[in-house]
Amino acid sequence: MGCSCFGCKDNREIQVQELNTNNVRLFSYNSLRSATRHFHPSNKIGGGGFGVVYKGVLRDGTRVAIKCLSAESKQGTKEFLTEINMISDTRHPNLVQLIGCCVESGNRMLIYEYLENNSLACALLGSKGKRVALDWPKRVAICLGTSSGLAFLHEEATPPIVHRDIKASNVLIDENLQPKIGDFGLAKLFPENVTHLSTRVAGTVGYLAPEYALFGQLTKKADVYSFGVLLLEIISGRSSSKAAFGVDLLILVEWVWKLREEGRLLDIVDPELTEYPEAELLRFIKVALFCTQAAPTQRPNMKQVIDMLSKEVNLNEKLLTAPGVYRPHSSKQSSYDSLQKSSSRDKKGVQSVNPFATSTKFESFQSVTQMLPR
Repeated sequence: MGCSCFGCKDNREIQVQELNTNNVRLFSYNSLRSATRHFHPSNKIGGGGFGVVYKGVLRDGTRVAIKCLSAESKQGTKEFLTEINMISDTRHPNLVQLIGCCVESGNRMLIYEYLENNSLACALLGSKGKRVALDWPKRVAICLGTSSGLAFLHEEATPPIVHRDIKASNVLIDENLQPKIGDFGLAKLFPENVTHLSTRVAGTVGYLAPEYALFGQLTKKADVYSFGVLLLEIISGRSSSKAAFGVDLLILVEWVWKLREEGRLLDIVDPELTEYPEAELLRFIKVALFCTQAAPTQRPNMKQVIDMLSKEVNLNEKLLTAPGVYRPHSSKQSSYDSLQKSSSRDKKGVQSVNPFATSTKFESFQSVTQMLPR
């Protein structure tokens, strides 16, 4: 019939020609098949809703990660082309670099730089045989690097980018344990004159901000929420999407909030962490709680998060409110009611407030009185 998953042949040729105009290297299917030894199972390094990822070696000896998008993937042609265009023009030390793509017949593949230590989900939350020893300084560097990459997407990329699926498996770790955010297949671009988008919800349960999961409202603050959950995972060594905590089977952010109310925040610390500066670690936990508040306008932006993590600031915990929680198909109450109330207050003109208290070591925030919603 002359048609493939791209549509009719003529349309496909036009789309490939459009790709050729970008600074993206086009690979043939045969070259990638050779690089992966015919996509041998031993070269499989990951997989998900969008397909399987293989490691490969190009003819010039370059090691790469090849993401083969499955025919059943929800990622359509438009999303695929968006990912190609966006990643090729978006470069930062803490973002995974796109090398090229393959658009041949029914095959659609993305070729990325290969990162030695796979993902944070594997290095920190995976089976013991695959874990990487991560002491507190290394975890701090991963937190700061990831926050830097996300802040770049939000504040410096043109137009700004919302990732929509920040999670441990989308934070890759190189041989120097530097984090890089990957998988922009779920990302959306923000027009300059739009403050939020109502769009198809995409993401991972356990990381989803409630306003996004419940109402489909996507803002940068949805990424901030997911980053807060990631922070708690890095500190605790526990997965938010795969575990329940305490006798009430709470999700991670609920459990941490409960421990805060009981004055037992240090109980969440990963048993593998034997040495750490208590004050700094507690500050990181509290930053995560500021990030995961139910009302999006109460959450800091990523530049503020970087400052809160990297400098010795005193946080005004009196302004901290309970985390938002989304439970799909659960009899337990979600944060819907509290979120509705928060949204109602925001509409009445209540502005979110800067969580920083004055600090002798961070005087630049003494003049900041309000954190305006984005």
